[in-house]
Amino acid sequence: MSPDLDVITIGRASVDLYGQQIGSRLEDMASFSKAVGGCPANIAIGTARLGLKSGIITRVGNEHFGRFIREQMVREGVAIDGVRTDPDRFTALAILGVKNRDSFPLLFYRTDCADAALNEDDIDPAFIQRAKAIVVTGTHFARPEAAAAQRKAMKLIREAGGRIAFDVDYRPNLWGLAGIGDGEARYVRSKNVTAHLQDILPDCDLIVGTEEELHIAGGSEDTLEAIRNIRAVSDGTIVCKRGPMGCVVFDGVIPDSLEKGISGPGFPVEVYNTLGAGDAFMSGFLRGWLKDEALSECCRYANACGAFAVSRLLCSSEIPTWKELQYFLSHGSTSKVLRYDDALNHLHWVTTRREQAFPIMALACDHRLQLEDMALATGAPFNKISHFKILAIEAAARVAKGRDGFGVFMDGRYGQDALFRAAEEGLWTARPVEKTGSRPLDFEGQGSLGSSLIEWPKDQVIKCLCFYHPDDSDDLKLRQERELRRVYEACRLQGRELLLEIIAGKHGELKVDTVSRALERLYDIGIQPDWWKLESQPSEAAWKNIGNVIEKRDPFCRGILLLGLDAPVADLEEAFRKTTATPWVKGFAIGRTIFGDPARAWLAGKLSDSEARDELVRRFEHFVAAWQSRGRPLPHQSAA
Repeated sequence: MSPDLDVITIGRASVDLYGQQIGSRLEDMASFSKAVGGCPANIAIGTARLGLKSGIITRVGNEHFGRFIREQMVREGVAIDGVRTDPDRFTALAILGVKNRDSFPLLFYRTDCADAALNEDDIDPAFIQRAKAIVVTGTHFARPEAAAAQRKAMKLIREAGGRIAFDVDYRPNLWGLAGIGDGEARYVRSKNVTAHLQDILPDCDLIVGTEEELHIAGGSEDTLEAIRNIRAVSDGTIVCKRGPMGCVVFDGVIPDSLEKGISGPGFPVEVYNTLGAGDAFMSGFLRGWLKDEALSECCRYANACGAFAVSRLLCSSEIPTWKELQYFLSHGSTSKVLRYDDALNHLHWVTTRREQAFPIMALACDHRLQLEDMALATGAPFNKISHFKILAIEAAARVAKGRDGFGVFMDGRYGQDALFRAAEEGLWTARPVEKTGSRPLDFEGQGSLGSSLIEWPKDQVIKCLCFYHPDDSDDLKLRQERELRRVYEACRLQGRELLLEIIAGKHGELKVDTVSRALERLYDIGIQPDWWKLESQPSEAAWKNIGNVIEKRDPFCRGILLLGLDAPVADLEEAFRKTTATPWVKGFAIGRTIFGDPARAWLAGKLSDSEARDELVRRFEHFVAAWQSRGRPLPHQSAA
């Protein structure tokens, strides 16, 4: 059988909780960010992001964190055939912080955890045979059962003609050499650990470690002597990680100086957090090594990936993608603080966000003032609006029938219960952040925008409507642009998709270049939303102009959704026809044209729940059919 995977990693898979307060003790942390962690899990994700086909062998618990790891691995493109669910143990947990540039407090919750229970029965020969190489890690040789599992995998991959990479991954407290609260400890001398590792080294084709990790593997605290001791028992390629100095590689006789090894350039960046840097480094090195590239090029990839990691907060989620890495190697960065480089951050975001089904066909029911006006006109209490929004969700779900690409726009003021239902139904959901009708733009809620968004589910797209015309006064434009920049930055900092709805025609003439000029201006000030939501344009030429701007300024944009503005059905059908002028229109979000009349009748007591729901279904289905009749495709999955 020909291998279909480049690499399988074996061992730790945990959930990492990173303290978000930088410069603080763990005792004082108030909030945390969650990510997949553990050396093998990080490397599996990192190599997948860099274009390799990777898999992982590990164990997770039969609980929420275990399912999170599984789901995230699938999203990253990692084969999880080797992931076992342990019914009796929790998923491993690590809690981490950044106290200062030299101190990164770390706690491992690994007492009888799922991945530590890995054993020989978890190693499937058929899965190992699918790989060209495996990665084993030092931590999992600390326990007899896990060590036996890795040795079995090593034997199987060797029999299949594959290669073995060894990440020393030395964590003294996981070998029982430091206290349970001393996860930050990097080196404790131990003849016992050295003996364990020296028994592994002869079977390894690639050995990677920091200077301290090579000290424990080589049994000497003189780095060059330690490397010579490793060479005495192993013919493998030895890689010594040297932090900001990059790395040095030895593939033959060890010279009389570290500087005489093969090296690649280091990348001087601000050190923000060193945790996970080694896993990013290993991912980059494997990208070159498994593609049989020159060792100097492997070093270049590895050093660059390590630079990304130390300049960002988290582990696996911060490892660069292949497109991002290539851009960095070709163009460098505008700042030594990589997390402040807008071009790199945008490229990282658009190449790691979730896959998306297209087109999006959405029932927009995030209206607040309009439904309040309807309630006032019919004498209905405002609290009835919430129930109507649930009917809208039920109607959208009936139209969707479980298919991808169907969605809703729903607010939190009257639609909180409806948002819960939308999540249960698996509907694509956009949620408004703007204060209804505000011009200049203002936001709902109290306090900072970021503190409001942190309570919203990550899979809800943040929608912001702005009545913006490129010929507005300078004062008005600057104020609106400042607020748009605020919401854009809040979304990027929290890893959320942003949909900008720009309506120009209500406050000025809508010409063939009006909206395209508006988009051009917003791109100029650094706003690159995932989605645009735009009104019907006066001509096909206007749509072409808009499409040309997006193609030029952000080819990674998800696309445009056409909005309805309570237009007559015939006008919207004609608007559908005009949108075929550009492939950037990826769907529609229509509201009052669908729900307006049924809402008025229902609020007035003239329609029952079922009758209102049926009418919403009928009207929504009409637009779905109209969209598809214009030669538009059915929903399908597309990469990030």
